[in-house]
Amino acid sequence: MQLGAFSMSLAVKDIHASKEFYEKLGFQALGGDIEQNWLILKNGQTVIGLFQGMFEKNLLTFNPGWDQNAENLDSFTDIRDLQKHLKSAGIQLTSEADESGSGPASMTLEDPDGNPILIDQHR
Repeated sequence: MQLGAFSMSLAVKDIHASKEFYEKLGFQALGGDIEQNWLILKNGQTVIGLFQGMFEKNLLTFNPGWDQNAENLDSFTDIRDLQKHLKSAGIQLTSEADESGSGPASMTLEDPDGNPILIDQHR
């Protein structure tokens, strides 16, 4: 089972201050739109997302279909197949993708300690 590219999505209070801080740690913008209060930053193979006013808590994020550079993979496990697998393994989802659809979709779950996980397919 391939979950796709991994990143940490951070719920930030001030995206400009957070951007400045993480740039001092060597991160550079990979994508996003600061005017819409979200940015994706990268340092080596480490990817973080800064999201102001979008999430209550920090999230572990996986993007099926993408590599660590947000480039499309030739082959990947569709989110609907991932969802079916997780449900059959007894994992309770907090939100689900429409299994009758195709293309972009997302689902969420929590680990045993309440850490939220977002699986977000963009294609």
